[in-house]
Amino acid sequence: MGGKKIEGIGFFEKYLTLWVILCMAVGVAIGLWLPGVPNFLGQFEYYNVSIPVAILIWLMIYPMMLKVDFASIKNVRRNPKGLFVTWVTNWAIKPFTMFGLAYLFFFVFYKAIMPEAIAKDYLAGAILLGAAPCTAMVFVWSHLTKGNAAHTLVQVATNDLIILPVFAPIVGLLFVWGGISVEGVGVPWATLFLSVGLFVVIPLAAGWLTRNILTKRKGLEYLEKKFIPKFNNITIIGLLLTLVIIFSFQGRTIVEQPVDIILIAIPLTIQTFLIFFIAYIWSKKWKLPHNIAAPAAMIGASNFFELAVAVAISVFGLKSPAALATIVGVLVEVPVMLTLVRIANRTHSWFPEPAEACAIDTNAPEAAAITSGNGGTSDTGNPEE
Repeated sequence: MGGKKIEGIGFFEKYLTLWVILCMAVGVAIGLWLPGVPNFLGQFEYYNVSIPVAILIWLMIYPMMLKVDFASIKNVRRNPKGLFVTWVTNWAIKPFTMFGLAYLFFFVFYKAIMPEAIAKDYLAGAILLGAAPCTAMVFVWSHLTKGNAAHTLVQVATNDLIILPVFAPIVGLLFVWGGISVEGVGVPWATLFLSVGLFVVIPLAAGWLTRNILTKRKGLEYLEKKFIPKFNNITIIGLLLTLVIIFSFQGRTIVEQPVDIILIAIPLTIQTFLIFFIAYIWSKKWKLPHNIAAPAAMIGASNFFELAVAVAISVFGLKSPAALATIVGVLVEVPVMLTLVRIANRTHSWFPEPAEACAIDTNAPEAAAITSGNGGTSDTGNPEE
């Protein structure tokens, strides 16, 4: 399999790093010179969830949902180790490593250049990010690493349930440790439920309906070999347009506070890589298949930034340094996660081949985006090279 030529490496996927950089630059330029565009799009925001971004994320998630064989979800319980890796990494490790790294940078490394009051606010924003593991975009990262769709769905669903009781207590505890005084941290239920509805329930229902209808009318082979591959470019284009919108919203902030953004981005980036490799290497030690290991690592490494931003704004204010820290988390997430996608795809050979009935066909062309194939030995060469 390692020497088999992988189909589907297209124009966008091959030079993805270049397109990401260009889209970030275009987004900043729009924010600076065409502020009417982000101002207009900003009107379509409800409970800190951007509807234009939600639509693009929906387009990216929909192909992943099409690949979920709902009858195979019950098979997830046969290999619960991937779920255990996700739960422990997300809730017993990630919030505390984020606290430690942010405290180290903001209060020790940056002590000479950063006032203590600002450091506390930045620490608060980092804590909120660390306690909010990803809900939506993990479907995209799983799709791009040929993740097991059924397993990823269960990971996300259980993560959403765990957020309800533990998010506020963990944040409150870490605020006390950091000497951050607030009246109390509550869960913004409207933001949480709206996000879950938009990013999980709606695309899941659409994927289930589409899969059932097409399978009955044209057969499973048509769905997997003809219909799903039609969304390859849509997934990548949606990802790039998401970058344009996110960076257009923050274009002026990036130009006006570049030093602060860089200072905040450093520990956030280190944290993302650290959490990814903790879960990824743990999965390797447990001999999990790659299509479970990669999503398990991705879901902890990325953040539920809508939740983090909403709490930061409600507790500290829209213009607060804490809110800025959560926004920096938004800015660094996609570029950093794409790097981790590339790392995951290059290290496919570290893991055994999946043996479960619900495993995804690793030769499916729709899974070839941003990957050089099994272990990086594609005859077409790697994207971006």
